[in-house]
Amino acid sequence: MDAPALSPEARRALALPFTAEALLASLRPWVEQESPTFDTAAVNGMMSLAMREMALMGARVERIPGRMGLGDCVRGRFGTAGDEGGILVLAHLDTVHPVGTLATGLPFRVEGDRAFGPGIFDMKGGTVLALQALAALRQAGIATSRPVTVLLTSDEEIGSPSTRDLIEAEAARHDVVLVPEPGRADGGVVTGRYAIARFKLKTTGRPSHAGATLSAGRSAVKEMARRLIAIEDMTTEACTYSVGVMHGGQWVNCVPTFCDAESLSMAKRQPDLDAAVQKMLALNDSMGDVRFEVTRGVTRPVWEPDAATMGLYAQARAIAAELGLELNHESAGGGSDGNFTGAMGIPTLDGLGVLGGQAHTLNEHVLMDALVPRARLMAALLASV
Repeated sequence: MDAPALSPEARRALALPFTAEALLASLRPWVEQESPTFDTAAVNGMMSLAMREMALMGARVERIPGRMGLGDCVRGRFGTAGDEGGILVLAHLDTVHPVGTLATGLPFRVEGDRAFGPGIFDMKGGTVLALQALAALRQAGIATSRPVTVLLTSDEEIGSPSTRDLIEAEAARHDVVLVPEPGRADGGVVTGRYAIARFKLKTTGRPSHAGATLSAGRSAVKEMARRLIAIEDMTTEACTYSVGVMHGGQWVNCVPTFCDAESLSMAKRQPDLDAAVQKMLALNDSMGDVRFEVTRGVTRPVWEPDAATMGLYAQARAIAAELGLELNHESAGGGSDGNFTGAMGIPTLDGLGVLGGQAHTLNEHVLMDALVPRARLMAALLASV
């Protein structure tokens, strides 16, 4: 793949005077505004912060009310041209870390070349870098190649059940989608993602007093435990199966009547995921006093790179080469909202965010020395694609 020539605007963007300290200072308030998906007030607080920052940057900003009991979304439009045919920067502001994580397990801090905090890696870091890139371009008088829309959503961590239609409608009005999800471990970007399906599981048993009449009951928790082992044992090279959430029972002295769980399957190919969906739904059954129900939840389609996405990657690789970086690419597990836009056939480049690691854990962090190169990469892309 021949490297495309860089535009004059992209070359100017490569020299923008970012510093790691200033970028981290911009990121810190976002990290310290905790925003777990299911805490609507916390997510909306994060949206308000982002909305104000984009308004100060000169964007035309609007708030889109949430639904399904989930948080709002925010859309900011940059540029004076029409809204059609531009660049969509697609990001989410919800995290998996409950409110209180800052105080009890993952305070914002810098240790050596690492900065820690809830959501700093996935994906507030990349979102802030994208906005700082836009701000730096404007301050330097460097035009973006097209009008830019930034769409910030509220439920990506649970599969985007309330925002998929919004994402797809917005993406359809754009020619390019850039997703500042975390970069790969080798510093590369994402040009495709695996397909993912979620399921809700429920077992129903028969209650009894666990002390006086244990044998009269049928435990929904015991049945779920048996089922989840069987489900995870269905994992193959083609498709994975995992159970990540389980709730059952209320009193230890009662044989539990109900147990609920959530399962996730992931496959590199859409036919393999489709087969997994049918396999999971076929598990529905009722055996005497115990019933097992499987309900299909949200699904992310497989995104396989096409020529347009690979052309977008070629531009990013050429920019990275000017920065002295080797920019690899891959299809990745772990879904993102790029699944939707890529599957729609819109040129999409994902994994453009910060470098770091241990997302969704109490060691989630970003690498300080990668902040400036990644900000320059994003700025140059915005100026050239």
